[in-house]
Amino acid sequence: MTFKERRIHFIGVGGVGMCGIARMLAREGKTVSGSDLKETDVTRLLGAEGIRIFIGQSASNIAEDVDLVVATAAIKPDNPEIVEAARRGIRVEKYARVLGRLMNDRKGIAVSGAAGKTTTTAMVVSILKGAGLDPNFVVGAAVGNLGGSSGVGTSDLFVVEACEYDRSFHNLFPHCAVINNVEEDHLDYYTGGLPEIIGSFAKFAEQVRPDGRLIVNGDDKVALAVARLAGKAPETFSIDNTRAYWHCASMYSKGGLYRFRLRAGGKDAGEFEMGIPGKHNVSNALAAIACAHWAGVEFDAMRDPLREFHGADRRFQVVGEGAGVTIIDDYAHHPTKISKTLEAAREFFAGRRIWVVFQPHQHSRTRFLLKDFASSFSDADIVLVPDIYFVRDSDEDRQAVTSADLIREMTACGKECYYLPTFRDIEDHLRGRLRSGDVVITMGAGDVYKVGQSIWRHVEGCIRPFERRTA
Repeated sequence: MTFKERRIHFIGVGGVGMCGIARMLAREGKTVSGSDLKETDVTRLLGAEGIRIFIGQSASNIAEDVDLVVATAAIKPDNPEIVEAARRGIRVEKYARVLGRLMNDRKGIAVSGAAGKTTTTAMVVSILKGAGLDPNFVVGAAVGNLGGSSGVGTSDLFVVEACEYDRSFHNLFPHCAVINNVEEDHLDYYTGGLPEIIGSFAKFAEQVRPDGRLIVNGDDKVALAVARLAGKAPETFSIDNTRAYWHCASMYSKGGLYRFRLRAGGKDAGEFEMGIPGKHNVSNALAAIACAHWAGVEFDAMRDPLREFHGADRRFQVVGEGAGVTIIDDYAHHPTKISKTLEAAREFFAGRRIWVVFQPHQHSRTRFLLKDFASSFSDADIVLVPDIYFVRDSDEDRQAVTSADLIREMTACGKECYYLPTFRDIEDHLRGRLRSGDVVITMGAGDVYKVGQSIWRHVEGCIRPFERRTA
């Protein structure tokens, strides 16, 4: 047992990952408390499970006998609870460090990648649970069929989403690890660009246990280069490459949902059916199947959980349907994620007009990847862009690029697009122009989902009758 501390306090305990490790430590018999800025369903659940919850953050929240404080990366040094811990000499650890310590006591499965890691992690957990195993898990979003973003299981399996930002995944030493893909992102942190990112992923790959398994996307040349740099011989998966250990012998789509026949190590593993659209999710499924196979799950036990998996929150999530209009919300905030999500949408909603409300996330990301963003909306009919969601940006970043710059680049690519600074501007624009048969997709890692929710509340009264177009 790596946790000798007996009383542990969490700052930001309602966070996606924080709530999971708080519950795990409470299950181990630790005395756990936590604070958050507002009451949520998560904080109420934690309270019902016996964890003492404080709403608001204050030095008085830290009990006299607390011997460890855990904080999210977002917590600032001047937070009153951080200041109090320092005054009293109480050790403070980041969430990622504590996550790694918990994994050390279990059989860890860690899923990494620039895109697809949340969905893949959720698929792995869904398959394991469906097969009768009961893993501990922390996913980067709530998952309906899992009952939330984290869970405390009875097995020694621990499935986590491994984030590359701040090199958080360097705290993990998994028995089984996935590298879905490696691309330029978080360039405000990785100032050395792609070479630095490759080195960071290679360090993560090196930390897979000597008797463990590294599973790598054989369709991603950079991910394969990472494995070589780490000196690892990976088990590969691929949609098209028949030389990969896990690959599709055949694959076809019906209404945007895929079926594929799997070959594993040269042997037929049967047919699988997807419950979420998009070819990119077939790739995610191959990685999840490989992880579940490592954990000892038979192929026949994987089929139903995979078919019944309907995704994580904000991943092609249906907000509502009515009056001939469908509203979707998606977390995509990187050019590759946007492109793949819209490719899936175009196939799934064949013949329908697709509106995208894209909220750029970070000025720095927008500036570094401006031209990539501009070309990533080819499968959208009309794109509406509000002001950039501000987070972790410097004044220089904020002055260097705006949403109007993105609109100019998109216009140069031939895309119909409009800069509408506020959500109210966008909602007014949509209400006057939506018609039966339209699809509205809100995209971004900020609070753009509020647009879809608002439009949905008024959709019945603002849609003009229009005969639905067909492909």
